[in-house]
Parts: sequence; structure tokens; C-alpha cells
Amino acid sequence: MISREDIIGMSGLDEAEVDALSEHEHLPEAAAAAFGHWLLSEPDGARRICEMMRDDIRAAWRKGDRAHARELFAALHHFARIHKSELITKPTA
Repeated sequence: MISREDIIGMSGLDEAEVDALSEHEHLPEAAAAAFGHWLLSEPDGARRICEMMRDDIRAAWRKGDRAHARELFAALHHFARIHKSELITKPTA
């Protein structure tokens, strides 16, 4: 049987990042891990993941759930640090 850790480990994301995608997209954890893995293979996928996390941070903040907003911000910060080269905007010719 494939464990939760196996599924998350194969995604290229960490647990908090998969949880954030799961929350934003209303997907089960395994589906969110697969979705995140696919997004990371797309040219703008890392940027799209960041946008989803930002949306959820704003939503948590508006609801007054500061603790959850901080958790999501920590996940976003970690994701941006790990995937910073994919987030740098390349100039167009």
C-alpha cells in the first residue's frame, strides 16, 4: 500500500503545499499531490501554485483565521524559496 508520505514525496511538494492545493482546489490529498506534480511540469505552474496559496491566505485573513493565514504564508514562503528559479519572470523578446 502506498502511504501518505509516498504520495506527497512523489509530488515534488511538501505536506503543507499539498494541503494548500487540496484546500484551494477542493481535492482529496492524493489528487492534490498529482495536480501539484503536473503543475510543476508546466512553464507557469509554480507561479499558479503561488497564486492559489495567496488566494487562500487572503481568504483566511478575511475570515479572521489568522493562524491558518500564517500557516499558509509559511507554506508559500517555503515553496517560493524552493522554486525561486521557476518564479523569476523571463523577459520576452
